[in-house]
Amino acid sequence: MKTSFNVAENGGGSYRLLAILRWVMVVIFVSFGVQKFTLQSAQGIVQYISNSPFVSWLSVFGFRGEAYFLGTVEFAIAALLAAGAFSPILSAVGSLMGVVTFATTWSFFFTTPGVVKWNLSADPIAWNLTGEFLFKDIVLLCVCAVLFLASLPQSVVQSRTT
Repeated sequence: MKTSFNVAENGGGSYRLLAILRWVMVVIFVSFGVQKFTLQSAQGIVQYISNSPFVSWLSVFGFRGEAYFLGTVEFAIAALLAAGAFSPILSAVGSLMGVVTFATTWSFFFTTPGVVKWNLSADPIAWNLTGEFLFKDIVLLCVCAVLFLASLPQSVVQSRTT
């Protein structure tokens, strides 16, 4: 029995609609990548990187270097997702990298001081504008997860759901 990875652009029906998600994510990763090469973006991400247990090591590249590194990774993910329209394995790799990216950035919601204020009052959780900005990453993480699962061979997906 030969199993092969899937690509949304070759699917039919509602599966083909996943191709729209792919191209939206390509645009998002390209735009995020471009932004990382600006001074404003480099300044804006310092607070997240320096407080993260997952990516604080990027500081070895210096203030602008860490932003350039992230921008390059985002361009690579966009390229893998775009190539994934033709290669199911590249689709799986790119979307999995997207999941890791958004899981990491969403973790900033919890690791950046002052973003969330937890208390036991009537409003148990409150976040500021930075928190609102970060909270959207859970949706983008889910989109990448859907693309990843759709790229896997059906036999793998079925064995995971049974």
